[in-house]
Amino acid sequence: MTPLEYPETQRGDVVDDQFGVAVADPYRWLEQEAASDTRVADWVAAQNWVTDAYLATLPGREVFRERLTELYGADFVSAPFKRGNLYFYIRQAGLVNQPSLMVRNGVDGLERVLIDPNTWSEDGATALAEWSPSQDGALVAYAVQDGGTDWRTINVLDVATGEVLDDKVERARFTSIEWAKDGTGFFYGRYADHETGSSAQAGVVGHSVYFHALGTPQTEDRLLYATPDQPSLLQVFDITEDGRYAVISSHGDYAANNLMLVDLTQDDWHPLTIIADFDDQWGVIGNVGTRFYLMTSQDAERRKLVTLDIANPDAAFVDLVAEGDDVLNNAWLVGNRLIASYLVDANTQIRRYTLDGVQDGEVELPGIGSAGAFYGTLEDNEVFFVYTSFNAPTSVYRYDVATNTHTAWFEPDVEADLDAIIVEQQFFTSEDGTEMPMFVVRRSDVTGPAPTLLYAYGGFGISMQPIYNPSQIAWVEQGGVLAVANIRGGGEYGFTWHDAGRRMNKQNVFDDFIAAAEYLAESGITPPAGLAIHGESNGGLLIGAVVNQRPDLFSAAFVGVGVLDMLRFNQFTSGQMWVEEYGDPTVEDQFRNLLAYSPYHNINPGEDYPAILVTTAEKDDRVVPGHSFKYVAALQAADIGPMPHLARIETRAGHGAGKPTDKIIAETADMWAFAAHWTGLSVGSLD
Repeated sequence: MTPLEYPETQRGDVVDDQFGVAVADPYRWLEQEAASDTRVADWVAAQNWVTDAYLATLPGREVFRERLTELYGADFVSAPFKRGNLYFYIRQAGLVNQPSLMVRNGVDGLERVLIDPNTWSEDGATALAEWSPSQDGALVAYAVQDGGTDWRTINVLDVATGEVLDDKVERARFTSIEWAKDGTGFFYGRYADHETGSSAQAGVVGHSVYFHALGTPQTEDRLLYATPDQPSLLQVFDITEDGRYAVISSHGDYAANNLMLVDLTQDDWHPLTIIADFDDQWGVIGNVGTRFYLMTSQDAERRKLVTLDIANPDAAFVDLVAEGDDVLNNAWLVGNRLIASYLVDANTQIRRYTLDGVQDGEVELPGIGSAGAFYGTLEDNEVFFVYTSFNAPTSVYRYDVATNTHTAWFEPDVEADLDAIIVEQQFFTSEDGTEMPMFVVRRSDVTGPAPTLLYAYGGFGISMQPIYNPSQIAWVEQGGVLAVANIRGGGEYGFTWHDAGRRMNKQNVFDDFIAAAEYLAESGITPPAGLAIHGESNGGLLIGAVVNQRPDLFSAAFVGVGVLDMLRFNQFTSGQMWVEEYGDPTVEDQFRNLLAYSPYHNINPGEDYPAILVTTAEKDDRVVPGHSFKYVAALQAADIGPMPHLARIETRAGHGAGKPTDKIIAETADMWAFAAHWTGLSVGSLD
């Protein structure tokens, strides 16, 4: 095999002395933004030219593109929010690039388009992000996301007339939108104004919660809460259903937070400290007057439900639903009941409780899968939820709390034989003896070893649950196997499971993934030279690390928008918030741990690496593309065998949210054709 001829990449002489270790960073110049540095822009163009030319030679690319177009043609609808007699929800109408906000008068009324972002830009890369209707349904505040950036601009729409009001809020980021009960304005999260000309990749600090009063300029917005003494914290907030309290938690660690309440009826908006430390997870589910219902990991690593009456300044937390064997994932106060979602080996189980914590049965789900988004109010018996699984497209159900029954409100029409796709859960053992589950998805007639796509994430307490993904269906329909591993670092088994895969324990994540790959081969699911691996963001870090550690196991690897330079991740955009997950490169023992697995720093010349396709986007301001650029340059410069090591770099796209449908289809077709070629999957028309 003749190796590809890659674009020439200038090698610099940057060497950092960190704790007596000389750390070379020859491609640091690739951290610059392509929009402002012509050298980087030229490099991106040259990389894409080589990649495009190579991908055009792959058989099966057009077959995948055609089939993905058909699969993405099915509509998607979200669970609706009810405001008065109006129902607000999202509809992705087939192949349009962006989903629209819809409204209907009455649960079965005619729907109409309220906001259609497909009219906002010619390339379809401007998206509707967060949105929230006022309590009376008269107004909707909505956020605009342009070109994949995490920054938002918030506008306000009159629902009856379709008029966009003059109100405009800039610099919103990592925010929800929460209306005041009386509809006079809304709360949102933003960062301080940036200096003119500052880089879009610069670190962001000073996240704060503000109130915007309708009809006033943003400069007059009132500060609700900030932590100037801890500028790296992220503020997460909500408004209670009765409109009286703002609930605010500060997060520097994805596993722990403090908790504040602000009585909005008081003029001074003084925060009442409920939890001052950062030792556990705390979340408010809702309240009945001054009695608050909370979910916590305090003395319950799989979480429990407690109550607190804030009318009594000496009141203590009272256990309501004790910790059990399964992980409490979420909970809602609806229909005078407490509905709780549990993870049972990464599958969802929904349990009902009275407001006094007495178990009141379960909500029967359509099958083994994932359910959530129980949207409703404490007093309304009508609730909506969604259900999905690997072979079950996301459907919306209307739930009657009093009778504990539900009916389908929306079911998508998918042109696929999903009954022919089976989902199994198998268990494997990691290097240290820890047992963990893995979902295996395939056609029912695929009974022997078949080319396999292994996916995992392994970080930030995020659980890999069964969800329907048209992209994955396209792979399975062709006879490939999909495997999704529930490795440590996620939240499938509670805080201990997460903690066992973060900071100084991060190597466990890589060991778990390697064990999953070995299990697939040893159990006869995957043939020799038939395994492709895939991960995004923190999962991109995972793929980069395991390829360095065990390149012999894999035939193809997809490193998506990955965190790949573990010594400098904290210097860009929101990277400082990840220190509690990964460790701090400025602390010696944590630096040495990070250096030991950092994908950019541990490429091994002399080893034969699998075929690698690195995917990123120029506008990614969460995991900046410089991670991927430097990693690709290092791969292409190293003596790691003849397989292709390529970069596919999107323009007018970011970390993933808001990516247009046509870009998703094109990228996935390229990836699956690449995987099929290198794993030996024979791709043919489904006709």
